[in-house]
Amino acid sequence: MSGRVTIREVAALAGVSAGAVSLALNDRPGVSASTRERIRAAAEQLGWVPSQAARSLARLAPGSDTVGLVITRPARQLGLEPFYMEFISGIQSVLEERSATLLLRLVRDREQEIAVHRTWWRTRRVSGSVLVDLTEADPRIPALAALGMPTVAAGHPGLAGGELAAVWTDDSAAVEDAVRYLAMLGHRRIARVGGDPGLGHTAIRTRALAAVAEQLGLEPPRSVPTDFSGQAGARATRMLLASAHRPTAIIYDNDIMAVAGISVAAEFGLHVPADLSLIAWDDSQLCRLTHPALSAMSHDVHGYGALVARTLFDVVEHRGAPVGPAPTPVLVPRGSSAPPTP
Repeated sequence: MSGRVTIREVAALAGVSAGAVSLALNDRPGVSASTRERIRAAAEQLGWVPSQAARSLARLAPGSDTVGLVITRPARQLGLEPFYMEFISGIQSVLEERSATLLLRLVRDREQEIAVHRTWWRTRRVSGSVLVDLTEADPRIPALAALGMPTVAAGHPGLAGGELAAVWTDDSAAVEDAVRYLAMLGHRRIARVGGDPGLGHTAIRTRALAAVAEQLGLEPPRSVPTDFSGQAGARATRMLLASAHRPTAIIYDNDIMAVAGISVAAEFGLHVPADLSLIAWDDSQLCRLTHPALSAMSHDVHGYGALVARTLFDVVEHRGAPVGPAPTPVLVPRGSSAPPTP
């Protein structure tokens, strides 16, 4: 199309009124989620951008600094994950200091996420974005780097490809600490209930587990992938406990799955920790509410989110972003881990 695309053209394509388009594109209430998504898709298809005057007003508006965060997760599942609630609260604590705003979108896949970032940057909806759940050969990395949008990757710099600033935790070191602790207790058969195998940090933990187990002369560990949900964690635990070579200790990639693991152990008539030791990742309040309380890799997720936000503002304001990992998760032994029963 030639010339500037108008709101009326977006409305015609989406089959709505111009007023509905204005509400949807300005994130105001008054339209349903499905209508808002249809309007955004129409605007993206037509290449609509706000007028220069609208951009100028947005820049002059108080509190116009906005940080974007797009997460590929179902809304219901995200609400059950203590990690993301803490991570977002950490980001928000920094934004409050600067009278800035968080713009959060949940999407179905990586392609939609890239499209959202492109729209946000082209329409100047955000001053920068946070990238989460990095994958190996992540297609978002070159796409966002090409946009020139200030971005911080919450993940290992090896996954960020050197193109984006990165803030990460040393997952390999944390896995090694957990395995060495269990081996010191006398465990030789250790398993893991992991997360999405496509995620970079899942792959890093899987490799670290295999390496340290071989180094210590333990039986080859088994890692079962999941979607991080409690239901998937329970299924994976049942699979492990029903196997011919039942593990004496299981490490979980989050706390929700570890809580589910305690219930499954009871189903099998096993006592934690006498018959089975469990260790959770991300030491949320859930870990202290179970019986017995869960041993966990304690990680200041709130502080991690705050560090990511501060690093993003360093990038936005062209200051040198700090290079180095966030504090490594620290093992906190509690009642769910003990030497195996002879």
